[in-house]
Amino acid sequence: MGEKRKAVSSATIPDDKRHRAVEESDGRKSSPQTVQDEDAPVAPAQHGLTTHTFASLSLSEPTMRAIGEMGFTHLTAIQAQAIPLALAGHDVLGAARTGSGKTLAFLIPILELLRRVKWLPRNGTGAIVLAPTRELAIQIYGVLHDLAAYHTQTHAVVMGGANRRREADKLASGANVVVATPGRLLDHLETTHGFVYKNLQVLVIDEADRCLEIGFEEEMHKIIQKLPRQRQTLLFSATQTTKVEDLARVSFQQKPLYVGAHDTLPVATVEGLEQGFVLVPSELRFLLLFTFLKRTLRKKVIVFMSSCNAVKFYAELLNYIDIPVLDLHGRQKQSKRTTTFFEFCRNERATLLCTDVAARGLDIPAVDWIVQYDPPDEPKEYIHRVGRTARGVDGKGRALLFLLPTEVDFLKYLRDARIPLNEYEFPVDKVANIQPQLERLIEKNYYLNQSAKHGFRSYLHAYASHSLKHIFDVHALDLVAVARSFGFTVPPRVDLHHISGGAHKVRRRGGGGGFGNGEWRKRDRLHHIIRQRLSSGHAFSASNPHGRRDPEDKRQFH
Repeated sequence: MGEKRKAVSSATIPDDKRHRAVEESDGRKSSPQTVQDEDAPVAPAQHGLTTHTFASLSLSEPTMRAIGEMGFTHLTAIQAQAIPLALAGHDVLGAARTGSGKTLAFLIPILELLRRVKWLPRNGTGAIVLAPTRELAIQIYGVLHDLAAYHTQTHAVVMGGANRRREADKLASGANVVVATPGRLLDHLETTHGFVYKNLQVLVIDEADRCLEIGFEEEMHKIIQKLPRQRQTLLFSATQTTKVEDLARVSFQQKPLYVGAHDTLPVATVEGLEQGFVLVPSELRFLLLFTFLKRTLRKKVIVFMSSCNAVKFYAELLNYIDIPVLDLHGRQKQSKRTTTFFEFCRNERATLLCTDVAARGLDIPAVDWIVQYDPPDEPKEYIHRVGRTARGVDGKGRALLFLLPTEVDFLKYLRDARIPLNEYEFPVDKVANIQPQLERLIEKNYYLNQSAKHGFRSYLHAYASHSLKHIFDVHALDLVAVARSFGFTVPPRVDLHHISGGAHKVRRRGGGGGFGNGEWRKRDRLHHIIRQRLSSGHAFSASNPHGRRDPEDKRQFH
C-alpha cells in the first residue's frame, strides 16, 4: 500500500473533526473529507431507490395495503429487477449486498403467487425461505408477518434452539410459508409426520454464500434433493463463489435470470456510509473504546469483536463501570439472543457488543456507528459488518475500524476490494486514562478476573486463526500490551504453540506471569465462588450479573 504511515499512538472519537488523507495503493493521496457534526441536518439521500413505485407492479390489494403501512413507496434496485421476474414465474439468481432491500424482493412474489392460486393450509407448505442464521430467520419472519397481515396464507418460522414439537405442530397443520434455518428444516423434512411439502411452489435461498461458509453445504444439498423438482427457485448471494455456483447448479431446474444490484457501483459498501480507521497500540485499545462509548451514549452503536468470551468479558466490564451495553454471541441460548436482538432494535440509543453472528442480513434500524474493535477475517466480512448501518431511504452511518500499527497492510486488501477508508488521527490527551482503576478492578474482582482470562485467551485463539497470517501474526503480538487491554499487569498463562499449532518459536516479552510455553491453567471453581458476595465490595455475583454497585458505594470510575 505504498509507504506505511507512522503508527498513531493514541485516539479519541471523531468529535475533533480531524482526520487526514491516506495514501492509496498507487501512491496517490485521497482527498480530505470533512466529518460532519453528528447532529447536523443532512440532505435526504436517494440511497439506492429507483423512480419505480410499488404501485406500478399491479400488486394485490392486501399486499399494497401492508406495504403502505410499512412505509414503503419506491423500489430499490434489486426489487425493481427481481420482483417482476419472480412474479412472472422465472427462476432468479440475485447478487445483492446487505441493506439492498432483497427481503421484500422475494417475500412479495411469494405472497402474490400463493394468493393467485388460492393456496390454503390443507395444501401444505407452498414456499420455503432458507436463511443461514437464526437471527436472520427471525428478521425475515418479522417482515413476512407484517407483509402478510391482510393475506389469508399461514406462516411459520423453524430454527435451531426453538421448541421443535411446537414447530412440528405448525408444519403439520399447514404452514403455507416457512422461514427456516437449514439444519432444523432438514430435521423436519426427515422426521416430522404430517409436514406436507410435496406441493412446494417456491424455494428461496437467502445469503447463499453465508449458508455455505458456516458449514451448511451438506444440509443444503440434502434439502434440495428432498424438495420437489418442479418449483420456482430464487437464490440471493452477496458474493458469487465456486460453492455458490455449485449450489446454484443443483438448485435451478432451468437457467435462471441473473439480477445484480451493485454490479456498476464504484465502491463495495453502501452510499451514505462514512468509513475510517484508527491505528492504536494494544495497550490503548480498550481505553479508546471506553472513551468512544462514553461519548456516544446517545447514539446507536454496534461493536464487533472476534470471540464470544471477549464479548462476554467486555460486556460485563462495561456494564459494571456504568457504560450500559447489550451483548450477542453464539454461546448464548437462542431465547437470550432473540431477546437481546429485539431489545437493541427497539431502543433508539443503545450499544451492542457482538461477534459475527449478527453481521449478516439482520435489519437493525437506525444504527449510527459500526465499530470493528477486532478486524474482520477478510474484506468480504468487513462489508457484511458495516452493512448494519447506512440502511434505508435516508441512510447515513459511520464505521470505525481498529487496527494495530502492525496490521496496517490490511488496508491494501480493503482498498483492492473497493472499500474507501480515511484515517482518523487522535491526540493522546483525549483518551480517558482509566488503566490504573481497570487493573485494580480486575485484580480484586474474582468473577471479572476469570472472565478477563477467558477473553484474553480467546482473543489470541481468534487472532491465530486469522486467514491473513502474514499480517495478523499472533507471535508478533506484544502479550504484555494485549493483556493490559484486558486489565492485567501480568499476562495470564497461555501456550502459543498450542494456539497456533507450534509453527513458530514463542517469544517471551518480559514481565513474567507464566505465559509462553506453559500449560493452560485449570479452570477454577468459578460457579461456587460467584454465588458468594465478593469481599471486594463490587457486588458482582450470580444474582447480580451486571455488577451494579450498592447504593452506598459512591466511588467514581473515570
